Amino acid sequence: MSEKTNFTITVFCENNPGLLSRIAGIFSRRKINILSLNINSCEVPSISRMSILVTEDQRTVRKLTSQIAKQVDVIKAYYHDDESIIWQELALFKVSTDIIISKIKLERLLHELGGRLVMIKKDFGIIEVTGKDKEINQVQEYLDSLGIIEYTKSGRVPLFINSKNLYSDIKQFESKTKNK
Repeated sequence: MSEKTNFTITVFCENNPGLLSRIAGIFSRRKINILSLNINSCEVPSISRMSILVTEDQRTVRKLTSQIAKQVDVIKAYYHDDESIIWQELALFKVSTDIIISKIKLERLLHELGGRLVMIKKDFGIIEVTGKDKEINQVQEYLDSLGIIEYTKSGRVPLFINSKNLYSDIKQFESKTKNK
């Protein structure tokens, strides 16, 4: 049996009701857990990009991607391992204003990891960190020791390393649908 590893499945689709539910059903029927899900607009305004992170073997991911690609409203579906994409996640931490004011180490840590203070209010401040799990977890561990009020993290936001014709392929689809 093949080794399980992280794969990011990227789906380019028309933004129509019910598609997310149908795609989630594909994962549910196979009892595959979605670790991260991010849906947003892409290069073409009428098309959405769905990024789904799973830990599975390549054979299973290939079958999943093929089944997703057959769905109505799906334009293209791809899967990639971590070496063939560039990805980041975003985390927001809400912490006490006292912590922000009194901790110089926090400023140094944020500077080293590319974090920044987004907002400061009377009672709390919002810290943003963008990076991989390791960097975000490092800030989270440090802030846990000081006291986090609230915390949230986005799903993966990936770009393909080798995608020379992707934009033109998506644009071609858009022009075909406009001419119908």
